Amino acid sequence: MKDIKYYCDKMNIALSDYQLEQLNHYMDMVIETNKVMNLTAITEPEEFALKHLADSLSLIAYADKYRELPSSSISVIDVGTGAGFPGIPLKIVCPDIKLTLLDSLNKRIMFLENVISELSLTSVTAIHARAEEGARNAGLRDNFDLVVSRAVASMNILAEYCLPYAKVGGCFVSYKSGEWQEEVKNAENAIRTLGGKLDEVVESPLVDSDIKRSFVIISKEKKTPKPYPRKPGTAKKQPL
Repeated sequence: MKDIKYYCDKMNIALSDYQLEQLNHYMDMVIETNKVMNLTAITEPEEFALKHLADSLSLIAYADKYRELPSSSISVIDVGTGAGFPGIPLKIVCPDIKLTLLDSLNKRIMFLENVISELSLTSVTAIHARAEEGARNAGLRDNFDLVVSRAVASMNILAEYCLPYAKVGGCFVSYKSGEWQEEVKNAENAIRTLGGKLDEVVESPLVDSDIKRSFVIISKEKKTPKPYPRKPGTAKKQPL
């Protein structure tokens, strides 16, 4: 069976025995908790290892800008983290990063706090808040070197949710499928309005598969104007 070590070897990501143990423990926790809480539709271990763990880690394998992430102490926020993807796998493999996990559902945050404790992860904070509300928090706004999101939403909406968290000089990276061109084009106004600039889009199939993955990398050039993000729900109803 192909496990996360197999996929990481394919991506040239070195794992210690302890990191491998943590990743597998995390997978077990998600699958077990999923029996009583809706965390994922993917519960078969090999598929989980590919579509959740390897996918989360593929940023540091395929995006040149982030190949040095394992040795970095940058601040990272995962917006709309859900069961902890991509934040928790990135933290396990890149233990020096300072990680914040943000989600709108409190029971998922409670699960993540249990994961943080069980895996003995340090410099990790789990916050219960909607993306629009968290970005109004002075301790979070304009505060992160790297904002990541694997959340399912169109790019113009995600930009409003996520760019306010990035500090000037930082980046927002959206995990997207292979079909990104039209979505990014439709988000040009939103990205510009929110203080960002499209840096590059990195295309790569998910390791050892034909599943397409793209990383839309947006640099933060100036602070997001105070009116943004707008009230909860507005970005979806009236996207920029």
